[in-house]
Amino acid sequence: MKEYKIGKNEANQRFDKYLHKLLKEAGSGFLYKMLRKKNITLNGKKADGTEKLKEGDVVKLFLSDETFQKFSGETILATEFLIPEAKREFELSILYEDDDILIINKPKGMLSQKSSPSDFSANEYILDYLLRTNQVTAEELKTFRPSICNRLDRNTSGLLIAGKSLKGLQNMAEQLKSRSMKKYYRCIVKGTVTKPQKISGYLLKDEKTNQVTVLKENSDKAKYIETEYQPIMQYQGKYTLLEVHLITGRSHQIRAHLASIGNPILGDEKYGNHALNQELAKRFSIKGQLLHAYRLEFPDGFIVTAPLPEEFSYF
Repeated sequence: MKEYKIGKNEANQRFDKYLHKLLKEAGSGFLYKMLRKKNITLNGKKADGTEKLKEGDVVKLFLSDETFQKFSGETILATEFLIPEAKREFELSILYEDDDILIINKPKGMLSQKSSPSDFSANEYILDYLLRTNQVTAEELKTFRPSICNRLDRNTSGLLIAGKSLKGLQNMAEQLKSRSMKKYYRCIVKGTVTKPQKISGYLLKDEKTNQVTVLKENSDKAKYIETEYQPIMQYQGKYTLLEVHLITGRSHQIRAHLASIGNPILGDEKYGNHALNQELAKRFSIKGQLLHAYRLEFPDGFIVTAPLPEEFSYF
């Protein structure tokens, strides 16, 4: 017999969903049969799997060791989630942390999520940190894994939020979806911008090229976008530092939207001015767009800011 006590990260989910994580190799038919026969119980009673788990609930599995091993999959070891020193490219810059969330200042070059199995993205760096600081165990990762809540392009730096707990993930997801959390970026663009403006349009994404196009008129597959910006400072009569309020959060929205009105972000090879980017790369060794997720304003008035990267001071 195996016994599990439900913690805060397993609470508030259906019992059958939890069992599918715990016994990931077992089919639904097997799990429901075990529930009917009381080989799996909740708080010592028969359950049907639809119950919503609460912190402190006790789950008992009256299964043989062989059966449990067969259906639980391989044992998870902490070493599977620790980043080897030889492959550690970045140090995690933590700007805020509590029991439920973690906010980091993602450097340019770090992926938000894996694009291939061998990648070490922000998710892996966060799991590595939580394991090394004993905030999570390998066993707990069987049924819940902390992860990021928002995404930034690889070459966009700045504020990235991770949910350490289920509560944190759910709260951040709700605030992002409802847009009650306000997101502000800083970027340097080509041209002199002299007044604040709010612009809108429709974003059409080409999945094959991972590139978007901004349209003035709606189409079947396009998504509505809205971007607000104001100038902070002009440089040499040729460039402008903008603060951008991302009202809708679409893929490549800021980069494509600003480029569509003639103010591409410096260093942006996908939507920007190639000749200008080459010149800046030679003069300042700038690689990648000068776009930084600068400030988050939460509904309760809490604000987090991420210092601008050094390359923003080159102008």
